[in-house]
Amino acid sequence: MTAMQEAPSRRRARFTLREIVLVVVLGVVFGFLYWIFVQAWNGLAIAMGPAGDLAQHVLFGSWLLVGPIAVAILRRPGSGILAELIAAVVEVVFLGSPVGPLLVLSALLQGIGSELPFALTRYRRFGWGVFAASGALGAGLVFFWTAYRMGWYGQDLLELRLGVQVLSGIVLGGLLARTIVGALRRTGVLDDFAIGAAPLDAQAAVERRVR
Repeated sequence: MTAMQEAPSRRRARFTLREIVLVVVLGVVFGFLYWIFVQAWNGLAIAMGPAGDLAQHVLFGSWLLVGPIAVAILRRPGSGILAELIAAVVEVVFLGSPVGPLLVLSALLQGIGSELPFALTRYRRFGWGVFAASGALGAGLVFFWTAYRMGWYGQDLLELRLGVQVLSGIVLGGLLARTIVGALRRTGVLDDFAIGAAPLDAQAAVERRVR
C-alpha cells in the first residue's frame, strides 16, 4: 500500500494547533458569509412575492457549506460539526442573528447531518456522491427540528418545504462545497493538511488504478 493510500487513514487522537486554527478561520469566514446569505434570503423572499416563505428553503444549502469543506480538508472526525458551531456562534454573538442561541442547536444538527456520510466512509471517500449525501442529510436532519419550532407540521406545504430544502442542500451545501474544495486544493494552499497527502477522492483514485 502506498503512502498516498495510507494518508487518509492516519489520524492523531487530537487536533493539531494548525488544524484548530484552520477550523476557527473557516468558522469565522463562513459565519460572516452565512449572515450575507440571510440578507440574500430577505431579498429573495421579497422577489418571490406570495411564495416568499419558501425562499429560506431555496437558499438553505448555502448555510451548510462550511461543514463538508472542513471535513474534506482535515479528514478528521468532528471537524465539520465544530466548524458549523463556530460559524453559528459568530452569527449569534458578533452579527446579532435574530434566531438567537437556538441557531447553535440548528448548527449542531446541520453539522451532524453534513458529516455523517463522510463518517460512514471512515473519512476515506470524498467524491461527488458523498458530498451530495452530505448536503441532503444536513438539510434534512435540521428540517424536522425547524418544522417543530416554526409550527409547520400539519401544513399543506410541509412536503414541498422538505423537498426544496433537501434539493438546496444537495446543490448548494453538497455539490458547491465539493467544487470549492477542489478549487482550493488546486491552488496548493491546502498541501500541508490531510487533503494534500491524497487525491480529493482517494478511494476513486485507487479504483482507477486497479482498473
